Amino acid sequence: MQTSLPVGKLSPRYLSQLFERYTFPDERVLLGPGIGHDAAVISFGDRYLVAKTDPITFATDEIGWYAVHVNANDVACTGATPRWFMATLLLPEGRADRSMVDTIFDQIAGACTALDVALIGGHTEVTTGFDRPVIVGCMLGEVALDRLVRADGARPGDVLVVTKGVAVEGTAIIAREIGAALQDLEADFLARCRDFLYTPGISVVRDAAVATAAGRVHAMHDPTEGGLASGLWEMAEAAGVGLVVDEAALPVLPETDVLCRRLGVNPLGLIASGSLLMALPPTAVDAVCTALREAGISATEIGVVVEREAGIVLRGPDGDRELPYFTQDEIVKALG
Repeated sequence: MQTSLPVGKLSPRYLSQLFERYTFPDERVLLGPGIGHDAAVISFGDRYLVAKTDPITFATDEIGWYAVHVNANDVACTGATPRWFMATLLLPEGRADRSMVDTIFDQIAGACTALDVALIGGHTEVTTGFDRPVIVGCMLGEVALDRLVRADGARPGDVLVVTKGVAVEGTAIIAREIGAALQDLEADFLARCRDFLYTPGISVVRDAAVATAAGRVHAMHDPTEGGLASGLWEMAEAAGVGLVVDEAALPVLPETDVLCRRLGVNPLGLIASGSLLMALPPTAVDAVCTALREAGISATEIGVVVEREAGIVLRGPDGDRELPYFTQDEIVKALG
């Protein structure tokens, strides 16, 4: 009898086996499936088409807004501009009504308008087996041939930089989904956490545009499920490199720290859209970080890229230890 798979991502090892077994080369595909490859890149002659698909599975509130921005983020991490969005909306039998559908479509439209993205199609149905609505989004974008940033581009010697803080999305989800149960925390504090969805916001599209306009960027990654820690692992795995991450430098947001301590979860494994992770050549760090800060986006140096043999290390006051990889996001623990 086979063991059931746990909630969360498939293990990197198993996922790699699936890719090796079931995917096939295509000369027009510059970047296909792989660990840390969050968007596909396809040659269209004078430009590249970038394609991304991702579901919204943890949040129930504002899922249309999440779906657009989460998919747009991964497109932007290739240096591309998100252009076109499609959505498959699965609605729960016995609970779905016109008000639910109108609300979700309004959220999608609002997010598309904010990013200047066109909603171009998809699929909507009421179906069995769901107790809440689920959205699977697909974002398409385009990038000039000389502006592409590859997910596997990190190189030894690069500096790791992260924008905003850890973990914007997880903080918003916790406050929105179970805030009513956290009665020991002040209402103003929880309201601020709920507003993280918009301020500082889960989008990194602007972060990526500012960074790539300011200097050379070797790799970008949008840490989502599994948090910043898993995002760092995925960036390293994609490029075949190691990392040394300075634990003291990690910009865990104060509100996130309070919620994580209250719920007993690790902020480094908490779903983290809203933070852009970058690998920058040392010569570009000052220009990129200065441009981001001038645009009102905080930027923090958190470590360096090293040779693969050095491993993926979290350097703390008690020495070096392996950086954890979270196959199951800490939001599962937080939401109970």
